[in-house]
Amino acid sequence: MDDAPLLQTFELSKRYRKRWAVRDLNLTVRRGEVFGFLGPNGAGKSTTIRMLLSLIKPTAGRVELFAKPLHRNRASTLRRVGGLVERADFYLYLSARRNLEIVAALRGDGSGNDIDRVLDLVGLLPRADEKVKTYSHGMKQRLGIAQALLGKPELVILDEPTSGLDPQGIKEVRELIQRLSGSGAITVFLSSHLLSEIEQTATSMAIINQGKLIVQGRVTELLNAGPGMIRFEARPLDRALEILKASPLVAGAVMAAPHIECTARRESAPLLTRLLVESGIDVHAVVPRRTLEEYFLAITEGASDVYIPDLSSPAPGPWEARA
Repeated sequence: MDDAPLLQTFELSKRYRKRWAVRDLNLTVRRGEVFGFLGPNGAGKSTTIRMLLSLIKPTAGRVELFAKPLHRNRASTLRRVGGLVERADFYLYLSARRNLEIVAALRGDGSGNDIDRVLDLVGLLPRADEKVKTYSHGMKQRLGIAQALLGKPELVILDEPTSGLDPQGIKEVRELIQRLSGSGAITVFLSSHLLSEIEQTATSMAIINQGKLIVQGRVTELLNAGPGMIRFEARPLDRALEILKASPLVAGAVMAAPHIECTARRESAPLLTRLLVESGIDVHAVVPRRTLEEYFLAITEGASDVYIPDLSSPAPGPWEARA
C-alpha cells in the first residue's frame, strides 16, 4: 500500500473580514484511514471541509490530494473524491434511483452504471424506486452517502453524517462507515459531534479549536497516553479508596459507587491492583480507560496534564496565497 499521504493541508487558512475561521491548519490523512475531524461548534470544521472540496477558496495555504495541489488539478482530483456536507438535498417527489441518475448524468463519468451497487451498499436497494419524500431522515442520510459513493471514490468526506439521527440510524451509519473502510480501498474523512462514534470508528483523528490545530495522531495512542481514568470495583469500597488516594501513582480518586474512579496512567493498573489485593481488598474488576469525550474536553478546555504529541508541520511546500 502507498504510504504517501492521501490528503494534506499546508498552512491552510480562511478569513472572513477580520475573523480567521481557519488559521495555519496542517492535516495529514493516509490511505485507508477513518480520520476523525473534531472540534467544538464554530471551531472551523465545516469551513475546512468546504476548502477540501474546493467549495470555497482558502485565503492562504493549500490543499494537496493524491500528492497533487488541488487548485491546479481540481477537475481530475475531485473525480476521485466523494462528499456529503452536513445534509443531503434531493428532489423529494422523485425516486432514490432517479435522484442518483440525475447526479450521475451531471458527473458525466459513466457512474450511472454504479447506482445499484451504491444503493445496495447503503441498504436502500429494496426501496430504490420509492419517492424520497417517503424516506425517514436516516434513509435520506444514507442516500446522501450513496450519492457520495458514486464513481467509486478513493476518498469520502462526510460532514456530520449522523446529524439528527435516532440511535438506530446512528448505528446504521456507523456500520456503513466501518464497511467502507474495511477493505482499505476507501479512505473516510469524518467530522462528527458524536465523540463515541468517532471513538468506535476512527483510526486517526485531529482536534481543532478556534480554527487552529490542537492535536493530531492515532486514536489509540492519544487516548492511551498520559493520565487516564481507571475504574476499580472492589470491597470494601471505602478502604480501597483510602489506599488508592495514598498511592503516589494516583493523581486523584473519587467514590462513584459501586466503584472508584481514579486518575492514573493506564500502565499503573496492574501495580494498583496488586496493592489493593496485598492490602486485603477484594478486587472484582479493573477497567483502565480514557474516553474520547474526556480527552476532547481536556484538550479544548486547556488542561495542563493532557498528552499532546509533537505537531511538526508537513514538509514545507510553495506558499499558495489567494486574495
